[in-house]
Amino acid sequence: MVLGDANPDVLVLGDDVTPAFGQQEKLVGSISLVIGGSAAITAVAAARLGLSVALVAAVGADPAGEFMLDQLAAEGVDAGAVVIRDGTPTGMTVALSRGGDRAILTAPGAVASLTAADVPAALLARARHVHASSYFLLRDCLGPGLAGVLAAARAAGATTSLDTNWDPAGRWGDEHLSAAIAQADVLLPNEAEALHLGGAASLDAAAGTLTAAGPRLVVKLGERGALCADGPGRQRVSLPPVSPVDATGAGDCFNAGLIAGLLGGLPLPEAAALGCAAGALSAGAPGGTAGAPDMPAAARLAKLASVRDFQAERSR
Repeated sequence: MVLGDANPDVLVLGDDVTPAFGQQEKLVGSISLVIGGSAAITAVAAARLGLSVALVAAVGADPAGEFMLDQLAAEGVDAGAVVIRDGTPTGMTVALSRGGDRAILTAPGAVASLTAADVPAALLARARHVHASSYFLLRDCLGPGLAGVLAAARAAGATTSLDTNWDPAGRWGDEHLSAAIAQADVLLPNEAEALHLGGAASLDAAAGTLTAAGPRLVVKLGERGALCADGPGRQRVSLPPVSPVDATGAGDCFNAGLIAGLLGGLPLPEAAALGCAAGALSAGAPGGTAGAPDMPAAARLAKLASVRDFQAERSR
């Protein structure tokens, strides 16, 4: 089960996608409407990898919400627990993408209305794993109850994970987030997010702070792979380089690959290798889900992964 955001992405691709104000028109390579929202992308990517997936999110009673529900159904994601809010627009994101880098503008809309009361107890009790995305977009609605949801999942026998994503407010923490992190079996930030969440100048120091709070840590390092931290141990998982078309959703597809690996019984570094493969393959096509691979494709690439001791690498 995936909790969090579901909204369309208006994806703008090109070599120069920086807007020019002063009523200047600029031509770009392409503009498309695609599945967006970290939680929705993770759910679709997990379904592509063969998992049975339900999404808990909120959309508006509008064409954008209908688009998301139709797309999720087409991908085999159970959207029965997606709440439809009358009178509130579906969230929307404009993603300006130039290969490996992006700028993102989001209007949260109904995304910021999801609460713990919207999580069906029966669905939670059936889940083998519960993943929460985009904490900072849902800080004031789902945030106060998220730790309780994750604790209930664990009490029912599920494992849990959390990807906070970026904090637009720049605060990077509160008591509700600390409580949620303590109930997460795995925390899944990218490198910049890990430094902010850990309040540290180095990744090693941030990893120490964050793992001391309870979870295992997997930090997404982009083209450099991922850092796995489980207690004092630190390992870096990497793949041969790829040439990205668009990095939108690569981290969310990484999350899906890692979760699929863990549910399949893989140790953390091997599960991270599957995550790296899913993320790398997803970057081969525009949008968050167009390039999301099936399990055979992800597993083939994951076999090429290398696992090295992170501290030994740094001391060279």
